Amino acid sequence: MSAVAVERARTRGSALATAWAFVKRYVLTVYSILFFAYLLLPIAVVAVFSFNNPPGKFNFTWNEFTWDNWRYWNGVPGIESSIILSLEIALIASLIATALGTLIALALVRYGFRGRATTNILIFLPLSTPEIVLGASLLTLFLNATFITVQFGFWTILIAHIMFCISFAVVTVKARLVGFDRHLEEAAMDLGANEWTTFRKVTLPLIAPAILAALLLCFAISIDDFVVTYFNSGSRVTFPLYVWGSARNGAPPQVNVIGTAIFVIAVSAMLVNVVVQMRREKRGAA
Repeated sequence: MSAVAVERARTRGSALATAWAFVKRYVLTVYSILFFAYLLLPIAVVAVFSFNNPPGKFNFTWNEFTWDNWRYWNGVPGIESSIILSLEIALIASLIATALGTLIALALVRYGFRGRATTNILIFLPLSTPEIVLGASLLTLFLNATFITVQFGFWTILIAHIMFCISFAVVTVKARLVGFDRHLEEAAMDLGANEWTTFRKVTLPLIAPAILAALLLCFAISIDDFVVTYFNSGSRVTFPLYVWGSARNGAPPQVNVIGTAIFVIAVSAMLVNVVVQMRREKRGAA
């Protein structure tokens, strides 16, 4: 083999080694960027088209830029009332479901009682059951309730949302309680604190992040629910039902405005929480 051929082989091998080293070093970064771009691209499209002024009913093609959609976000009949209803349902359902879910999680983790295993299975059933089955089952329950006349509307939606939100609250709080150090409570009681004081000043602050996470999760699931709500809403219209109904005739740009606002508020709250946690960690380290 000539010297030129040997040199070419070495150059080719060096180039392949360099390329392979580059791939090993940056492949995870490139994959992560592509992954998040894939997730955020639909949200970016929704945000961009919230500033669109479509020539007709359908907000599918870009026409021209306008601020009117944001200035008159409630200019479309029915959209404001649907948002208010969704917020009311989500807030009340998340508060009640989180409170009940926390108590159930405490009972399942702290106490042994007959039927504990069965209760655990029943808690996980709404998580594994398809929403269409839950919605149809609740509809059948309300229609066949003989002890009371059920009027479909606000209360049936609220009961349905509390039902499927409780499971998420229980699972979230239970995960925190499983790793909870009971010696902290025992130390507080050894120092003279009673059960209520120990729970209020020791247990509750330590499980508060899990309770807050359960509350936010229940709120997000409730405000976004469509299938269960569709079966049990009667004549009331929540925001997901409004979006579904308007999409058949042409969704107005105000729908994009509301979706973008919800996303911005959620991300802002998350960033504020991260900043607060970082400041607490710095203060604790100092």
